[in-house]
Amino acid sequence: MMPNRLEPELDIYQYPEHLRTSLEVLPKSPGVYLFHGLSDSMPLYIGKSVNIRSRVMAHFRTQDEARLLRQTQRISFHETAGELGALLLEAQLIKQQQPLFNKRLRRSKQLCSLHLDGGQVSIVHAKDIDFAATPNLHGLFANRTAALEKLRIIADEQRLCYGKLGIDKLPAGRGCFRYSLRKCAGVCCGVESALQHDQRLAAALQQTRINTWPYAGRVAMEEQGAFLRQYHVIHNWFYLGSVGALQQADSLQRTASHFDSDGYKILCKPLMSGRYPIIELGG
Repeated sequence: MMPNRLEPELDIYQYPEHLRTSLEVLPKSPGVYLFHGLSDSMPLYIGKSVNIRSRVMAHFRTQDEARLLRQTQRISFHETAGELGALLLEAQLIKQQQPLFNKRLRRSKQLCSLHLDGGQVSIVHAKDIDFAATPNLHGLFANRTAALEKLRIIADEQRLCYGKLGIDKLPAGRGCFRYSLRKCAGVCCGVESALQHDQRLAAALQQTRINTWPYAGRVAMEEQGAFLRQYHVIHNWFYLGSVGALQQADSLQRTASHFDSDGYKILCKPLMSGRYPIIELGG
């Protein structure tokens, strides 16, 4: 039974009168909550929690959020089976509705990665190739500059040659400038072999390797909560939506138009860990 008033211990805070109805019905379950202003189509803020009620109440005790709270006219919520469902739904809604006060989980149109082919490494973009199906990709970067900086850091740590990596132009017939500073192990002048150089590069990149999608098509990840079971439908690391019964999954057939880096970061570890039952749906 939902309480008809706020808990007594919370009454010491000054809650706006026009929000009391919204606050009274907030559940203590996992899910996503939305702060709405005057616009019906664009919320002010979207958040998630394993306890919606507790998290929303915490906003009202934070002075830094006064501007958000002054504009809030009502609060709505969506319950989920657990934390995974809340993470997926929050990311999806933020991308779809672009709330004013959310500054993360927005799609990067310049998303790129480091592609290792033999000993050659190049920067590739998600707009050009399918990251979910392309092997030997390492790291997800917001832009080319960030990817290049990561490659420089790896080169400095492993004493790799900027010239062989394509970062700098390699001088003809002699070692690179960094070799004279002992910052390059000397693949550019024959002091070490290309194999040794490439093995250090591959080992350093391995920890950032992107897993390709391991299934033939869509799958449903089952998440069982205390009072709710959901099936999260995924394809190519892209979250299509959640349903309460497997037979409803056929309604979620949309394919991804781009590689969703946030979806990958949320889903990769849970999906690969075996923690959640996986049902292959095909298609």
